[in-house]
Amino acid sequence: MLTPPKSSRQSRLIVMVALTAASWLSFVSLCSADERAGLLNTSGSPHVVLRSTGLSDVRWSDGFWAERQAACREGSLPALRELMQGTEHSQFLQNFRIAAGQAEGRHRGPDWNDGDCYKWLEAVAAMYAVTRDEELARQLDAAVRVISQAQRGDGYLHTPVLIRQRQGDSTAVPFQNPLNFEMYNFGHLFTAACVHRRATGRDDLLKVAIRAADFLDAAFANPSPALARNHVCPSHYMGTIELFRETRDEKYLRLATKFLALRDLVEDGTDDNQDRLPFRQQTQAVGHAVRATYLFAGAADVYAETGDPTLLVPLNAVWENVVRRKMYVTGACGALYDGASPDGSARQKQIARVHQAFGRDYQLPNATAHNETCASVGNVMWNWRMLQITGESRFADVLERTLYNAALAGISLDGRRFFYTNTLRQLDQMPADLRWSRSREPFISCFCCPPNIVRLIAEVSNYAYGRAGDDLWVNLYGGNQLDAKNSAGSRWTLTQTSNYPWDGEVRLTIHAGPGKPAVIRLRIPDWSDKPRLTINGEPPAEQPRPGTYHAIRRQWQRGDQIILNLPMRTRLIQTHPLVEETRNQVAVQRGPLVYCLESPDLPNGVSVSNVVIPHNVQLIARFDRDLLNGLTVVEGEALAEPSTPHSGELFQEVQPSAAKPVRIRLIPYFAWGNRGSSEMSVWLPGSH
Repeated sequence: MLTPPKSSRQSRLIVMVALTAASWLSFVSLCSADERAGLLNTSGSPHVVLRSTGLSDVRWSDGFWAERQAACREGSLPALRELMQGTEHSQFLQNFRIAAGQAEGRHRGPDWNDGDCYKWLEAVAAMYAVTRDEELARQLDAAVRVISQAQRGDGYLHTPVLIRQRQGDSTAVPFQNPLNFEMYNFGHLFTAACVHRRATGRDDLLKVAIRAADFLDAAFANPSPALARNHVCPSHYMGTIELFRETRDEKYLRLATKFLALRDLVEDGTDDNQDRLPFRQQTQAVGHAVRATYLFAGAADVYAETGDPTLLVPLNAVWENVVRRKMYVTGACGALYDGASPDGSARQKQIARVHQAFGRDYQLPNATAHNETCASVGNVMWNWRMLQITGESRFADVLERTLYNAALAGISLDGRRFFYTNTLRQLDQMPADLRWSRSREPFISCFCCPPNIVRLIAEVSNYAYGRAGDDLWVNLYGGNQLDAKNSAGSRWTLTQTSNYPWDGEVRLTIHAGPGKPAVIRLRIPDWSDKPRLTINGEPPAEQPRPGTYHAIRRQWQRGDQIILNLPMRTRLIQTHPLVEETRNQVAVQRGPLVYCLESPDLPNGVSVSNVVIPHNVQLIARFDRDLLNGLTVVEGEALAEPSTPHSGELFQEVQPSAAKPVRIRLIPYFAWGNRGSSEMSVWLPGSH
């Protein structure tokens, strides 16, 4: 756990900058932009297996994601706009107005409020790309105008510092404190500017981003170890790479690679910010889970452009550590509110506080789980990039698990209320008083999660498909229409009909294909049992296998139809025996959805804490169109142990009691907490 000496870290930085120049020459010879720019413009990335579709290439026509995007359009975006414009709870756009000299006042809100404003802009732009709603265009124009007016002449843009400078504070200078989140804000600016350009065709926000990036290029020309510490919550890795992809200006690729290499200059780093060890030496996920997943996503982006094989080693090692030992069944990560790392180290001087963090291996508490919504969004972004650079279905499986469960739980069904943290068990009597609300709120003092989950939902169509030349990858299922072409003229137009995730039948009807033999790759989820496939009514020579992409090669004709059946068996899940918090407990999963037991679905007098699930339980899935806007519930007969008085002592003798049968109804985890105050648990005691 010791950091290398200063001379070694500086040598690595010099080597990495040199490698960047060589990688750029390789890139110029390899790249060919042949697809339209999507959420990630990987059309020219030389080291990806599948590339993004365009922002407006996919439209959810009906079913699950069409309903979530309707709630985003009609609930989330208006609610966020009111908060971004207002000054009642905090300030977002108002901070930019003050920085521009258009209003009086002080900066209000956390230092990362600028970044949260950019995330909202990104969500609005992504929704505009699909709807062409002129009201959304007007909102974008007004916000971009005030942001551009706040920018300093040299490109610097961070309202906490700019406002203090405007008010005569001579101590207000950039990059004095890594926890001021300047680089985080720059990163979200860059990403929002690229999505805005692709959605609207306008470059006014992109010009702001370019000026800001040029400022950073100059500011980090000769970085010191102190300056190198300014990578907390490193959205700027992803943002700078995306700016390179949008402008094709090689200096931004060099800058992004330098940013990643700068981590090796940090002295006395901590696990909290993943800089105790150089990135390429890391094998475990440690520290703040949002900062970690942003780091891993950014490193994957750098790999996509440079092909640096030394980046894949830690990315794969850390991914294995997260998925095998530190990720919840919902796909959530970041188990701890507060902890210490390295855990249990004999070298006491190395131990430092960590917060909102990955714990030790197999440390997955339920009632006190932190599981920040932003960490779930980060997990989706990381796995999306790993899927693009590898084409391996395991990354799509984790993406789907996180998207449908941990991420969606962070927002109410109407799109207007939000969780900061996401527990897996909530009881009326909790073991500890915790910092964040136990119910979704319209405003959270740390407002990073609401615009993050909203932009994820607004952009979810970009995760549905991928392109590789003439070939098409199908990653997510649901009712949608795809109309995608590349600059070479190759075109895919199809309709996907499915009631997924409530039902596992998926129909793809081809309207237009590339006009020559091409491959459609269907993702076969790892949870599926005996998937079945027909093409124009005929089964293929080989049926698909779970946990793979099934390739179908042919010359596609108008009217060709693929029918994929993914049987959704309701299953009981158990954890590794070293997960102490869920020993002898079970969870319920059906298809991609994890289920939970919520108190409104129990008979009077039965508590969530008293329900036991027999291992031979017969659970029946049924779609209930009248419950929570319509969803599939899982019902069956469990056991209810009688509530026995407790002495209040920490330990007492067991009082024998007979459990009685009780009917239970479980709902998808993402939908809990939408019926008022309640008890809930994902994990329940199991019995043989």
